[in-house]
Amino acid sequence: MMMNIISSNRGSGTEASRPDAWPGSPAPLNINHYANKKSAAESMLDVALLMANASQLKAVLEQGPNFSFYTSIITLISISLCLQVTVGILLIFIVQWNLNDEQKHWRLNFMENLATGLVFVIVVVNVFITAFGVHRPNRSD
Repeated sequence: MMMNIISSNRGSGTEASRPDAWPGSPAPLNINHYANKKSAAESMLDVALLMANASQLKAVLEQGPNFSFYTSIITLISISLCLQVTVGILLIFIVQWNLNDEQKHWRLNFMENLATGLVFVIVVVNVFITAFGVHRPNRSD
């Protein structure tokens, strides 16, 4: 019985009318689900950069104040970490809101634009962190 229902939906012409659907999938694209997946992927990238900055911070702290750009690097890494936490919080709020509620579209659009702008600033700050150079100390055991 179940097989007849599944096979009766295949080839019914619904796939041709929805180019965004996988062949054989009867459900339309759920915009909220898509946006949540996108935000989750963005969050994972944010976590990866957060871990990289934490590692850089550790390396600079191990070198101590004798490192030529110690204060500058500590400041830039701290700015990057704070901005990453801010973007993470924004993504949490973005995921929780329903995209189908038109009254929240302007707020979601603003928050998405803000998150994108902050990610750009984070990238620029991390370019400067890389330019100043974070080197792990050579240990002589």
